[in-house]
Amino acid sequence: MSELSQSRRLRTKLRLAEPRLAEVARKFWSQPRLAAAYPDFLFLVHSMIRTSVPLMREAAEVARGLAPSDPAGAPLAAYYERHAREELGHDEWVLDDLAVLGIGREEVLARRPSTEVAALVGAHYYWVRHVHPVALLGYLAVLEGNPPDAAELDEVRRRTGLPDAAFRTLKLHAHLDEQHRDDLWDEIDRLPLTPATAGLLAVAAFHTIEQVSLGLEEILVRHRG
Repeated sequence: MSELSQSRRLRTKLRLAEPRLAEVARKFWSQPRLAAAYPDFLFLVHSMIRTSVPLMREAAEVARGLAPSDPAGAPLAAYYERHAREELGHDEWVLDDLAVLGIGREEVLARRPSTEVAALVGAHYYWVRHVHPVALLGYLAVLEGNPPDAAELDEVRRRTGLPDAAFRTLKLHAHLDEQHRDDLWDEIDRLPLTPATAGLLAVAAFHTIEQVSLGLEEILVRHRG
């Protein structure tokens, strides 16, 4: 039997934690007050997406500094720089979606992000700067590893009666993230990971699952009827 690739090993580990997020997501998307909760969901998405490019630029800078002594440094820097360019402006898409729902950009930007997002993003800044920039791949593996389903989004739109334009970001990512996911698995397989960096990658992914789950649960509690 051939040895599992690095990305396959990561995905095998993630299957242990993914049911936690899947169950919370099921409860969120099936709740009776979904139309009222959806703007809060978009705010959660925006809170994370607005940090993606700065996080990747930070990780690229750290990875470049590691390049002389760490063979993973140069390929990581190149990947983060390329992917940061691909993600540029996606936070503006979410602001546009919220505007369709009558929530202006000033209101969104003035609102304090949740402690769950702070814990999620802050942990990755710490790991990137003080441990190893490979950690950010764990974050991306969760957020881009399971793209939204366009047909399911259409069903949510019909069920909530919300404008189609309010789902623009999610629908675009339903297509974009399929390629981003495949690129990410390929990148992980090409990297010269050590047991320590492979372990950090998994821990970062588990942490992402937990914090996103907590963020969704907080919205569910707020809109419990």
